[in-house]
Amino acid sequence: MLRHGQTEWSRSGQHTSVTDLPLLPEGEEQARMLRASLGSRRFVEVWVSPRQRALRTAELAGLTPTAIDEDLVEIDYGGYEGRTTAEISADLGRAWSVWRDGTIPGETPGETLAAVAERVDRVLDRARKRLTDGDVLIVAHGHVLRVLTARWLGLAPEAGALFALSAGSYGVLGYEHTRQALIGWGLH
Repeated sequence: MLRHGQTEWSRSGQHTSVTDLPLLPEGEEQARMLRASLGSRRFVEVWVSPRQRALRTAELAGLTPTAIDEDLVEIDYGGYEGRTTAEISADLGRAWSVWRDGTIPGETPGETLAAVAERVDRVLDRARKRLTDGDVLIVAHGHVLRVLTARWLGLAPEAGALFALSAGSYGVLGYEHTRQALIGWGLH
């Protein structure tokens, strides 16, 4: 699974879900650089979030999407869209974390981690059916990929807090013998 390249808001730490931002030039370069490490692998499926930052990352990395998947959009931050953790924490008068405190309604309703887990569980169910034929690549966003990783490992969605993934990097989920495992993380 691959997190999209750098955008203005991923660089500044602003939470980005429905706001459809383009990649920065450095994000485009991050995506191009992934061609070397991903180009030698054959993927039976390439599933991409419909947001332009994910689609463009896939394109520049030399990947051809087999599906555009709404289940891969970022957590709907609701009233926290476009805001940094520091700004939200200052308003609340205490440290805020999406993993502990969730979202609030705004222009969109926001989304619980349980709802995100339902979405990524559907993705994982579909992926497991294809893994017998080869690798499935997912191109999406930081927090949704962290929840997906937690769910792959059999953990609660809140455990996604443990799996920070920088823009333009990827992780590999797979098996050790018959057990689902985290094989690689933060790769470029």
